[in-house]
Amino acid sequence: MLTSIYVDGFNLYYGALKGTPYRWLNIDALCRLLLPRFTVNRIKYFTARVRARRDDPGQAGRQEIYFRALRTLPGLEIIFGHFLTNVVSMPMAGCEPGNQKYVNVIKTEEKGSDVNLATHLLFDGFKGNYQAAVVITNDSDLLEPIRIVKAELNMVIGVMNPHAMPSRALIKHASFVKQIRRGVLSASQFPSELRDDKGAFRKPSTW
Repeated sequence: MLTSIYVDGFNLYYGALKGTPYRWLNIDALCRLLLPRFTVNRIKYFTARVRARRDDPGQAGRQEIYFRALRTLPGLEIIFGHFLTNVVSMPMAGCEPGNQKYVNVIKTEEKGSDVNLATHLLFDGFKGNYQAAVVITNDSDLLEPIRIVKAELNMVIGVMNPHAMPSRALIKHASFVKQIRRGVLSASQFPSELRDDKGAFRKPSTW
């Protein structure tokens, strides 16, 4: 079946990649290993650009290099949300009753990716742009669009889970769930050096 892949980029990163040697991930290779009976024709990768942090000034640069690697894959599109950073007042833990204290903290939220993913998944389904869809996530906030694709559009909708335990809500409504394990991540890495229309570039050295 002609299959579209919808990648929840931050859910994938925090569920399977952070702190591992597998961050140089070729998502097309990952999908073809886990979905050998499906014909992958389109991958949509939903994320947001991070900002350099004082404790990790190279973070944003590494992410841009990874985006460059992803763009070498035919049929892959990167769709961006954004980050919101605000100073908010939060209650401190451990305060005695009647003596609650508050502290100002910097709160960073990634906005837009879930909505963007749900919108594209449903729009493509209603337009007949795929025969099957697979969402890489473990976020139960995406339950309703997944349910609609299966129950209302009568299409195959799978979930590839990057976390240790799959969401019970997603299991209930997906056509199938596949676990993303370390072995398949290891087998789905880009080469250390890649080339695009701007020339050659390499995997970040700290990865």
